[in-house]
Amino acid sequence: MDDYKPSALLRFLLPKTPALAKQALWHSLWLSPTSSKWDLKTELAVKLLRDIMNPEVPLPISKFQALTLKDPGIRGRMWISKVTLPAPEEDDIRNALITAIEDLREGGEKFHVPGLVSVEAEWTGHRANVDSQRLRPDLPEAEHYERLMSEVSSNVTVLYFHGGAFFLCDPATHRKPVAKLARLTRGRCLSVRYRLSPQHPFPAALLDAFLAYISLLSPADDSFHSAIPASHIILAGDSAGGSLALCLLQLLIHLQRTLPLRTITFNTRTVPISLPAGVATLSGWTDTTRCLPSWDLNAPFDYLPPPLTRDVIARFPKCDLWPTDPLRGDLYCDTSMMCHPLVSPLAAMDWHGSCPIFFSYGQEMLLDEGKALAARMAKQRVTVAWGEWEAMPHCFAQLFEWLPAGKKCFAELADFCEGAVKSSINSKGTWYEAKTGKERPVVVEKLSILDDEEVSQRMRRARDEREEMIDVIGRTSPKL
Repeated sequence: MDDYKPSALLRFLLPKTPALAKQALWHSLWLSPTSSKWDLKTELAVKLLRDIMNPEVPLPISKFQALTLKDPGIRGRMWISKVTLPAPEEDDIRNALITAIEDLREGGEKFHVPGLVSVEAEWTGHRANVDSQRLRPDLPEAEHYERLMSEVSSNVTVLYFHGGAFFLCDPATHRKPVAKLARLTRGRCLSVRYRLSPQHPFPAALLDAFLAYISLLSPADDSFHSAIPASHIILAGDSAGGSLALCLLQLLIHLQRTLPLRTITFNTRTVPISLPAGVATLSGWTDTTRCLPSWDLNAPFDYLPPPLTRDVIARFPKCDLWPTDPLRGDLYCDTSMMCHPLVSPLAAMDWHGSCPIFFSYGQEMLLDEGKALAARMAKQRVTVAWGEWEAMPHCFAQLFEWLPAGKKCFAELADFCEGAVKSSINSKGTWYEAKTGKERPVVVEKLSILDDEEVSQRMRRARDEREEMIDVIGRTSPKL
């Protein structure tokens, strides 16, 4: 736990003091491009996040990943019950996923067929009447779940997928925002420890997500929870987790259209493939090619690293996780798969019949892909709740809880979850002004200035350029 000690934090911050002081001065003199939009605390927080995400000397992928997997412990206003969702005896869910991948590909895409394994997860709920430092009591996991359920007062069950670009983070890193969502919805959340890349490339994470969803509908005999109706379930996630939620939805839509009886066998039981009540995303990463204009235009308001280039890839120090052998052009998937609908939801053209979708974005680098996808869905008569927050960075609602925008965004998210379970959601688009919070309605169908064909062409071009780049690197520097 050394990385959580004050001394480690001091070692990290001390070299950055001059740069932070300069940033503070520029902000105070209104010389920063974001001075009129952010308070000083946000300005410095984003500066620190940029330094972490864009280091002069990048960390090896294995070390970067390991730093985000350290468990900070469980304390405060949350109930956590750790569970394992057992892999079924049958291989039906894996076969259904592989068939869907093959059905939806254009031809020539390559992917690794993962094993079907048990999936760890954490039931999360609000723990009332304790302070923020109260330690987790030493109880059996089943009793933790019973106490969690004793404080649940709504039908909302959120199946949550954490963010982290598919190779970072864990349910442990996301306990606080997930517990907050449980409190606001008065429900329960199941946060999934899906397999991470690059050691487990696509579609391992999606298979884990699929198993978790079917396990809610039809739990194993010794599970803590009983069967949960699909109409009570919300798929949710931030960043890559939002993408995973949307990919799972696209998979379910496809299976409903293609499975003869719309059912699947799971633990000897026949389970109907039903859509959830809704899907909720915070800064969902829907385009792995990262090809749309906001990746450049919105960089002043964000902290994410720029799209990969040959030089950036070549700078990653070699470790036991990266580069892969044979060389793969993306941490999550083979580059040939980057435009597949179950990898990049933005590539999915047909969302007819979908459940309601919640989108929340700041003025961030992922904004254009969210706009294009939300507009496409709305044109297909999908109920879409869209929120766009001026000058806010990626995942601002989770990272900057002190901001009114973050509080408002979480309240909107919780309202959507409850409304979707009650079947009372209407399409709505809202733009929120920075600092003042003033709202302006927007037409969701007209969010994007790019039509579907232009988006597809940009994605394919970016995919092809990445494949060519990796081919060059592989020939000239096979060991990086």
